[in-house]
This record gives sequence, structure tokens and C-alpha cells, in this order.
Amino acid sequence: MWASPFVMRVKLALGFKGLSYEDVEEDLFGGKSELLLQSNPVHKKVPVLLHNGKPVCESQIIVQYIEEAFPSCPGPSLLPTNPYERAIARFWGAYIDDKLLASFLQSARGKTEEEKAEGQKLTAVAVENMEAAFKEISKGKPFFGGDTVGYLDVTLGALVSWVQAAEKLYGLRLFDATRSPLLNAWAERFAALDTAKAVLADVDKLVEYAKHRQAAAAAASSN
Repeated sequence: MWASPFVMRVKLALGFKGLSYEDVEEDLFGGKSELLLQSNPVHKKVPVLLHNGKPVCESQIIVQYIEEAFPSCPGPSLLPTNPYERAIARFWGAYIDDKLLASFLQSARGKTEEEKAEGQKLTAVAVENMEAAFKEISKGKPFFGGDTVGYLDVTLGALVSWVQAAEKLYGLRLFDATRSPLLNAWAERFAALDTAKAVLADVDKLVEYAKHRQAAAAAASSN
């Protein structure tokens, strides 16, 4: 599923680690393949990493698996070696999906104006917390991982294309130079990396995809 930020997350991790892979595209709306249903019978969702014939599911778990399963690959280490710093990275990784992404989606796609307004308030809090986390974790360096990308760069970086698409679709800007100058500059640096350019979906293509899905959903609900 080319448009999924969670699929992009796994591809980013594989790319930064310098690992080659076979990409099997899934059409989730046209019928899920038997391979997907067998590989992820619980959630029936992408991404799934098949390694030595064994499936690993859920994007953040897959990224952690890649880090642990390929310790001698040419790319940089994504997770810190220090146990405490590794735990902190995992904490903020969960925060990105559970709080930042969830509230941003609510602000864009809430069913009522009240829901959207509440989502915007929660998003502002989440961005403020992530801005402070970046300042502390990066220690003044370009990325969460320091001089090179790390786990949180991959986790948050996978959302960059959709964040830009949401600005075009809904007029919502997640990071800006006033409220979150560090993350705003980080997003530009991350998107400029060769691996990010190769993996992240084209923003205009995402906008058209989202409009198509919205139209299809509207047509289905009217029947």
C-alpha cells in the first residue's frame, strides 16, 4: 500500500540501514491478498515484513526488529545502545502514533466542528511536547539520532508527506517556524535526505489519492 505512512516507515528503516528487499504491493480496498491475511491474521493490515518466511507486523515493531535482526548491516544504528535512551526512544515513538498522529487526524477528519476543534487543541499540546523532546534528545544536533537519523526520525519522518498533503487538503499545518521551529527545520532536513526522497510518497499524488478515497466513501454512504 504505497500511500500508507506505516509502510513508508518500514521502507525508511530498510533504506537507512542499507538493506535490500522485495516490495509486494497490496490493494487494501480491492481485496486483501491471501498472503496478507495469512501473515497478519489479527489486524489484517500492512505493513508486514516477511523474514526467513516468518511475518513481523506493526510498523514500529518491524523497525525495532530490523534494528535487532541486522546488527552488522552497513547503515547507522537506529536505536541507542544505552538501555535508558532506547526506552526513551520507544516511549516517544509510541507517543507519535498514539497522541500526535491521532489528534492530528481528529483535527482533520472529526465528524463535527467541535471534534475538530478539540483535535486541534490536543495536536497543539502534542507538538509542544515533541518540540521539547527533540530539543532534549537531539542535544543540538540535526536529528533525533544526533548527527545521523535514528528511530524517532524514521517514526516521525514517515508522516512528513501526509503532513504536507494535509496542509493542502485541510489547511492544517502541523509544524511551523513560530510554534515548533526545531521540528519545522527538522522536517525540511529529513525530507531532503536521499533515502527520504526515494521512499516518501509524492505529496500531490497523496492529495489526489485522499480526494478519491473521500469521494468513494461519500458515494458509499449515500447508497
